[in-house]
Amino acid sequence: MKTDQDPDLLEEDPPQENGAIQTNQYSAISPPGSPDAQEEPFSTYFEEKIPVPDDVTQIFSFRKLWAFTGPGFLMSIAYLDPGNIESDLQSGAKAGFKLLWVLLVATVIGLLLQRLAARLGVVTGMHLAEMCHRQYPTVPRIILWMMVELAIIGSDMQEVIGCAIAFNLLSVGRIPLWAGVLITIIDTFVFLFLDKYGLRKLEAFFGFLITIMAISFGYEYIMVAPNQGEVLKGMFVPYCEGCGPVQMEQAVGIVGAVIMPHNIYLHSALVKSRQVDRGNKKEVKEANKYFFIESAVALFVSFLINVFVVAVFAEAFYNKTNMQVSDQCNSTGSPHRDLFPADNSTLQVDIYKGGVVLGCFFGPAALYIWAIGILAAGQSSTMTGTYSGQFVMEGFLNLRWSRFARVLLTRSIAITPTLLVAIFQDVEHLTGMNDFLNVLQSMQLPFALIPILTFTSLTSVMSEFANGLVWKIGGGIVILVVCAINMYFVVVYVSALNSVLLYVFSALLSIAYLCFVGYLAWQCLIALGVSCMDVGSRLDVPVVKDIYSIGLSRHTDIYLLNDMDSDGQMERYKDVQQ
Repeated sequence: MKTDQDPDLLEEDPPQENGAIQTNQYSAISPPGSPDAQEEPFSTYFEEKIPVPDDVTQIFSFRKLWAFTGPGFLMSIAYLDPGNIESDLQSGAKAGFKLLWVLLVATVIGLLLQRLAARLGVVTGMHLAEMCHRQYPTVPRIILWMMVELAIIGSDMQEVIGCAIAFNLLSVGRIPLWAGVLITIIDTFVFLFLDKYGLRKLEAFFGFLITIMAISFGYEYIMVAPNQGEVLKGMFVPYCEGCGPVQMEQAVGIVGAVIMPHNIYLHSALVKSRQVDRGNKKEVKEANKYFFIESAVALFVSFLINVFVVAVFAEAFYNKTNMQVSDQCNSTGSPHRDLFPADNSTLQVDIYKGGVVLGCFFGPAALYIWAIGILAAGQSSTMTGTYSGQFVMEGFLNLRWSRFARVLLTRSIAITPTLLVAIFQDVEHLTGMNDFLNVLQSMQLPFALIPILTFTSLTSVMSEFANGLVWKIGGGIVILVVCAINMYFVVVYVSALNSVLLYVFSALLSIAYLCFVGYLAWQCLIALGVSCMDVGSRLDVPVVKDIYSIGLSRHTDIYLLNDMDSDGQMERYKDVQQ
């Protein structure tokens, strides 16, 4: 086995020069060892490397920050997708300003997790899916890939449906849901090939879409003019006075909507687009610093946009009844006045009904500007979701397909169920589907959070950039809390189904699910240094050792060096041994 390789063999069989491809049972492709190394022939998004200016005289350089700006903003789009926007407006309509602090905490947690993803890509030159391919055995790796694909499909359905709803609102119902889905499919293919005109132009286009969202939702914020004191109080006072189960579900939904599993995989891949010599520790450290600053700025912008949406619906529609909204829509002659029943039940909104009520209360311009913002959110997140699908599929399956074939496959996997929903589901009744998709993505969170903490804690992978004790303990606690919160969300959703058959089916799935999560957690504990969990390394039975040992124990320090870039390989090994 590879794990039994003697350290001395590393010197007898040195790595090939010039970033040549190395293969073993865990890896078919090694990343280039330097900026001048040959690119992978099936590269996505990396047809060019953005050069970083050399300025050794300054501790902080805006020129360097600008060179590293891009990946963080593409990553932040996942915090602004239609699923997040719907979670925001429901939070405002059902809880007022009281849950803004939950949004703030979730965004900060997301920043810390994105930091781990970026560091993995910068230090190793491999993204998370590639690392999983090299570390986990075949069966767990395939299961992990399937779980991540489910998360991407769920997210993509929300994003594409969001675009279709925006087209429907802008056309006053003339473009049906299924037609909007088809339009989104076509223009997504067009936009995905924008990177042929240069990586910076592609990133600028995504920046343009974020700007549209900021202007659109910022316009709604200024027009509604929410109470600024209530906004600040809700943001910085971690308390929810008078909150019940409905508000608790919204709080959990915010966390589940903000922290998305496939975004961890995406960010770890996007940072590879910068020209960083991973054999130079100073450059790696500098890249980690600037990527963290850029991510913080990007997520701050996304947080402000989310606050705009929450505050608008908290100010204008908190505790509103269907009767009030129906009367207002009738008085303004809205074409959607039959959408709300004439009763005194609390208003239920989604991104479609949200645009309608804005139009009823604040004029047609508010509806159309809302739809433009939703369209920008859906289109940008759909495109980054497609990149996520490509990175995940390439990394887990080590595909060598053409670019067009990979785009077509990853789009088809996500679009097919979305199109079926659009054909058979009415645009006015999609809230239940959105709740189901949020639950689906919540269940997939451990399959991104546990691996990223595992690999960034391994000295053999990260060298001196591995997580310290504080990050190991803090990261473990954060991941445990986030997963527990989302599991609560799943339990609440399942318990509301009121079907014995579904309960039994859910129980069986839960057993299999928890067993696999337990397997990943077990390997993570080994990587965190809990040596008593490393059962395989203490057993002398060869078959048992083969079952238990997957490279996350004491053997990792040896064989993983062959999967890293060639530059500085022996230096890393010496550091590990010391």
